[in-house]
Amino acid sequence: MNLFLLAINPVAIRIGTSDTALEVRWYGILIALGIVLGYIIVQREMLKRGMHPDFLTDMLIWAIPISIISARIYYVIFTWDYYRDHPGQIIQIWNGGIAIHGALIGAVITAIIFTRKRGVSFWKVADITAPGLLIGQIIGRWGNFMNQEAHGGPVSESFKENTIIPDWIMNQMTIEGVTYHPTFLYESMWNVVGLILILIIRRVLKMKRGEIFLFYVIWYSIGRFFIEGMRTDSLYVIGSLRAAQLVSVAGVIIGITIWLYRRYVMKVNENYEDGQK
Repeated sequence: MNLFLLAINPVAIRIGTSDTALEVRWYGILIALGIVLGYIIVQREMLKRGMHPDFLTDMLIWAIPISIISARIYYVIFTWDYYRDHPGQIIQIWNGGIAIHGALIGAVITAIIFTRKRGVSFWKVADITAPGLLIGQIIGRWGNFMNQEAHGGPVSESFKENTIIPDWIMNQMTIEGVTYHPTFLYESMWNVVGLILILIIRRVLKMKRGEIFLFYVIWYSIGRFFIEGMRTDSLYVIGSLRAAQLVSVAGVIIGITIWLYRRYVMKVNENYEDGQK
């Protein structure tokens, strides 16, 4: 029997009753939760690998705000037709409009610069932080669930009758009487599998330095390419060419190329385990 539930309010806390009332949205809470949990997991691994206790905190002081800014810049670039006529809204990030690919690009650039200044291997840090990135994405996607966004097209009656997805998820994906594919869930679950695989291969296989991070890039890009094709709120480059799919293809190609180049041309000798106390 289907269980009917009211749609979840995207606002978790509201202080005041006027139009200027302070609102704390579930989206922000879940993003913050993802960052905190990712930090805890990554910090433990960094200490195991002999990293300075303050290294991760110092890096995140730069990486988090830069990632938010770059996520916004990415979104604005691909929706420039709108923001060109509404320039005053470019900084209004509280009204929505950020992109995970932009955040990842900002985070990687920040990490490259930060590790170079600290005299630490970027690839070592990237390998250690890969599970934390996935944890943040796994939890953060549920912010889209709360906002009833990042969904796919309408589901068929056959899908509704045969799905194993819980009713409370499908109910939240029912908007104005139409039920949509919960693509946020598909991506979150894809990342869960990726996280499990990374935790396994870094213990079982002799991964060269950098290969765990490159596995993350390739894995996430493959899943995002196909899931993006289902979404109805994609950013577009030209015509029907979706920006996220283009970036995903680039991620797979670049990830595989760097992996092969580092292993067979550079003949990197350092393993993931190197540096462990």
